[in-house]
Amino acid sequence: MNTGVKITAFAAALAATFGTAYGVGKGVGPVEEPQKAGHGEHAAAPTPSESPAADGHAGHEEGATADASAAANLPGGLQISQDGYTLALETPTPAAGRSVLKFSIKDAAGRKVTAFTTEHGKELHFIVASRDLTTFRHLHPVKAADGTWSVAADLPAAGGYKAFADFKPAAPGAKGVTLGADLSVPGAYAPKPLPAAAPTATVDGYQVRLGGTLDPGKAGELRLTVTGGGKPVTDLEPYLGAYGHLVALRDGDLAYLHVHPNEGGPGPDVSFTATAPSAGTYRLFLDFQHQGKVRTAAFTVTAGAAGAAGTNGTAAGGATVPAAGEATHGAAGHAHG
Repeated sequence: MNTGVKITAFAAALAATFGTAYGVGKGVGPVEEPQKAGHGEHAAAPTPSESPAADGHAGHEEGATADASAAANLPGGLQISQDGYTLALETPTPAAGRSVLKFSIKDAAGRKVTAFTTEHGKELHFIVASRDLTTFRHLHPVKAADGTWSVAADLPAAGGYKAFADFKPAAPGAKGVTLGADLSVPGAYAPKPLPAAAPTATVDGYQVRLGGTLDPGKAGELRLTVTGGGKPVTDLEPYLGAYGHLVALRDGDLAYLHVHPNEGGPGPDVSFTATAPSAGTYRLFLDFQHQGKVRTAAFTVTAGAAGAAGTNGTAAGGATVPAAGEATHGAAGHAHG
């Protein structure tokens, strides 16, 4: 799940999630076929003719259908259990600093799931973000034979964090799922304010400019332009199957919106089509790879308000980043923030 931007993971077909799309370039297509965020189609609600008969149980069945329909339209990551799968954290209270996180995905019978479908180069994508959205880690955990996943992560300060597991079980007919669970780092907690709005983010000497619109309930294009040393970067490298990867988290409840790239590449523009599930403030995290290293540019965007990112959005840069050694692949996974 680590690529691109049609804010669909979260497609315009789902008004409650972002759509999938990526970098707009000169005649070069994406490294792999973009996939719809949201991990599969949700079943449509029954028509009136399909509704239960008006017997003594009809009211309960209709209520259950309404509840299921509402759950199906939720953005990802708001539930610890969904579609018969549960995110089970084995290390829910890690220490501040570098530590190993362990977890598993369990099925409805409580068994650890061991078979997953590879998407965007990985069987499972694991994101950890602080509740104040100033720390972001995109990690690649390693799975043991019994279905236990583990990965090293740097959580720099005490406070509340949320972990997201984005995956598709290999079971026949299974759909993609994004589950979320809380982490708590013990210690004195000093929350930081959400970074202020600005159209440009700087990371490791690169500047990334965000333009376009983010509208609640309406598809719009977000365009990110990467420059380095004052020059456009036209040789972005594939990362997890595409020239860019976007995750969006809604301020407040941390609803998870995974975005993939539109056709194009390899830079300097990376384009995404996005539909915000609601008005509000979102934190966008763009991963891009250049000269063998993955960087993350972060922005704050407000959907439903006039501002710098077009007529309906504002963008702001700034986010904590891990030590240089974390931005490499290894047995423990890949981290950047």
